[in-house]
Amino acid sequence: MGIYLNPGNKGFQTILNGTYVDKTGLIDFINRTVNTPQKLTSFSRPRRFGKSFAAKMLCAYYDKSCDSRSLFEGLEISKRDSFEKYLNKYDVIYLDVTWFVSTTDDIKKVVNDIQRSVISELKSEFSGYVPENERSLPRVMTAIASKIDRRFIVIIDEWDALFREAKDDEMIQKEYVQLLRGLFKGGTTTDETIAAAYMTGILPIKKYGTESALTDFQEFSMTAPGRLAKYIGFTEDEVKNLCDEYQMDFDEMQTWYDGYSFSRIKHIYNPNSVMKALREEEIQNYWTQTETFESLKEYIGMDFDGLKDAIVKMLGGERVSVRISTFQNDITSFKNKNDVLTLLIHLGYLAYDLTKRETYIPNFEVAEAFEDAVSGQEWGAVGAALSDSERLLDATLAKDAEAVAEALEQIHSSVSSVLNYNNEASLSCAITIAYYTAKRYYTIVRELPAGKGFADLAFLPRRGTDKVAMIIELKYDKDADTAIRQIHENRYDGELKEYFGNLLLVGINYDKDAKGADVKRHSCVIEKV
Repeated sequence: MGIYLNPGNKGFQTILNGTYVDKTGLIDFINRTVNTPQKLTSFSRPRRFGKSFAAKMLCAYYDKSCDSRSLFEGLEISKRDSFEKYLNKYDVIYLDVTWFVSTTDDIKKVVNDIQRSVISELKSEFSGYVPENERSLPRVMTAIASKIDRRFIVIIDEWDALFREAKDDEMIQKEYVQLLRGLFKGGTTTDETIAAAYMTGILPIKKYGTESALTDFQEFSMTAPGRLAKYIGFTEDEVKNLCDEYQMDFDEMQTWYDGYSFSRIKHIYNPNSVMKALREEEIQNYWTQTETFESLKEYIGMDFDGLKDAIVKMLGGERVSVRISTFQNDITSFKNKNDVLTLLIHLGYLAYDLTKRETYIPNFEVAEAFEDAVSGQEWGAVGAALSDSERLLDATLAKDAEAVAEALEQIHSSVSSVLNYNNEASLSCAITIAYYTAKRYYTIVRELPAGKGFADLAFLPRRGTDKVAMIIELKYDKDADTAIRQIHENRYDGELKEYFGNLLLVGINYDKDAKGADVKRHSCVIEKV
């Protein structure tokens, strides 16, 4: 048992000592790839989404230097047909690239350090089979495999650390890619040496142009997770079970941490935040405690045409189209707004709808992170609108229609200047931004089916809050009274009968043709039911 060669099962044992959500079904997937043409798997997902947990689990299962049967008894993998076939049957090489990066005094030495460290342990374990002065890890592994017919399982955690930490050093990146190509280039040599490989990180495998640097890997990521979608985070059933166990409010957990949706699995939750909320017995924003938060401000502030427009739209509750194909899977080769948005999807700040090719802010936790990120001066009135949204909500609840109209005058103007359009969609976006922090107290439903039509916005109070319910109807080039009248005529309020006596109807109109410096384009009428 070593550090890199056959590291044992203590890492997974430590995980099991806490609250563990069973993700061992991933082992069955990898088992089906062992010694097949599909034996190389890359599975990228955001920081704090359980990447290292999965890597340690795989080490514990395959590592022949330990007996892990008792650790997996009762878990999903123990019920699969493949469980016995590969349990503790392989020599495992485990590399945590972030550890190598963080413990070196010169990042240019990392690739050499990786090879030297692993070769040293291989020499101890396979004495006499390692060429004396050989410094190439792929050649050493090939030599061992050819002499004693031994295949390895290679597990690489944070594979992309060098692309993140040495982001401007193309030489060290290429040296690293050459090492990976030597290990996994395919063909007879790899077949004789590697039984299976599993790489995980934040970024998918680096691309050069349209080609992957490691073409033989089957890739799963935040933009295309395929059959591995349920292993990205926690599923809805898993979160419901945790909430029952810890007596936590599932609806609140859903609002804060759900929102990642894939074709196979419609509800995926941020696992790190869910577990922290359970431990702390408090649902709040844990995202800004991650290392990637500071970079969010940098990325959304980049000077690409249409990027700011897209961010404001998503802050306003809309989805935006995104082309993910040009992204080079690094954090420097940005050509346009699509590349930035694609990176934010891989970082977990945005969710992605593969069917519609649209991206959006997934949940309230991430929405708060965006709120913090745009509060800087460079976002001007948009950031100010988010900061003042609590005050606007208070004015609405106090039925101060004049104050609401005045606030919306400023917010709509600032949002329209960014969005480059000035119409009803712009007004709807502005309204959502204006009431941004209302998400703390309300479930906000756009286009709520009600009565004879759809209410533009319905604010439904969350459990445990003392806020009144609200229906907001928007009008363009008409008047606020017409908006209120439409609510009554179409019986939108009928869907909210349980709130009668505690329900506000809010009519808002924008008159784009209003003229004169003293004429306000926005009007508001607020009525209590």
